[in-house]
Amino acid sequence: MTSLQAQYETVRRRTESICAPLKTEDYVVQPVVDVSPPKWHLGHTTWFFETFILLPNDKDYTVFDPQYNYVFNSYYESVGARVIRTNRGNLSRPAVEDIMRYRRYVDNAMGAFLAKHSLPPGLQALFILGLNHEEQHQELLYTDIKYILGHNPLFPPYDSTRKDILLVNNHGDSWLTMKAGIYEIGFSGDGFCFDNELGRHKVYLGDYSISHQLVTNAEYLAFIDAGGYQDFRYWHAEGWDWVKNNQVTTPLYWYQIEGRWMHYNWQGLQPLMPEAPVTHISFYEAAAFAAWKGCRLPTEFEWEAAAPHLSFGLRWEWCNSAYLPYPGFVQAPGAIGEYNGKFMVNQMVLRGSSEVTSPNHSRITYRNFFHPPLRWQFTGIRLAR
Repeated sequence: MTSLQAQYETVRRRTESICAPLKTEDYVVQPVVDVSPPKWHLGHTTWFFETFILLPNDKDYTVFDPQYNYVFNSYYESVGARVIRTNRGNLSRPAVEDIMRYRRYVDNAMGAFLAKHSLPPGLQALFILGLNHEEQHQELLYTDIKYILGHNPLFPPYDSTRKDILLVNNHGDSWLTMKAGIYEIGFSGDGFCFDNELGRHKVYLGDYSISHQLVTNAEYLAFIDAGGYQDFRYWHAEGWDWVKNNQVTTPLYWYQIEGRWMHYNWQGLQPLMPEAPVTHISFYEAAAFAAWKGCRLPTEFEWEAAAPHLSFGLRWEWCNSAYLPYPGFVQAPGAIGEYNGKFMVNQMVLRGSSEVTSPNHSRITYRNFFHPPLRWQFTGIRLAR
């Protein structure tokens, strides 16, 4: 078996292992537009390899089902029509068993293709992009599954043995001081990166400090108890409208039951753990908490410059930076050019990774991005000043 075959099989097995605790009914649910049914993720990641690797490069390959391009295309306008995102939960067919057969079919074809061919650099780069694409969907599977189960009135556990991760303070001083100067930002060197990380460039940063630690549940609870959700002074105007219009009073998955704070986690509905890093909060909430503390959120450049000295990886950390192209960014031609560039508007950057990020999928230059009100991801807060 070649190295590429081994990488492929490892990634594909992990996707299915994430879904292993699910019941068949769990695979189909789409509670909100941002959450895709788990079976759609299984089909879409398979469609990527069929559409971009096998069909253009293997003359002997026959598509599993011609209708699947319509069902499992996500947002690639250049690849053709597709089921709109809001309707993914209406797909009772193809059934889960059909999608698993689809995965086996494409996996067998990919195995044979990789065994027969030595991939040229361009095709190998596309193949590696496909693996990273599936690893992104592995993280989305975790977050979508948590949303699906966490909005079931029975609060069923996903994994009764999985524990919350607590913070460990290994620093006597809770703040890292960074000196003013010119810092280089962006990816360089060997290995994989997404196109939005390219265009390594210099930025000037003034003196600043950044917290060694993420904000905890206990710290965020103090914000709630101090009336933070009722005081407009801490909120962006758009965030204050969001709070009022949606009657938001806590992070996602928090409940106060008979005077006791509870939250939904992998084990089901459990007592809130004060020492755990707060999670599932919007950019609006992160910015409001920072303002209440007399601090702010770091910019993505401040975060990247400090990251070699920080412990990160439990929560995606909101940054006070709009998601924009780096200098010299060029969107690739064709469908692959739609991967990142077309989303560079109305979104905020998150840095780091989270407890559900796939192994080896995190790096200091990685740029995640979401709309400010979204909080189904494992998002958290690191303060700066």
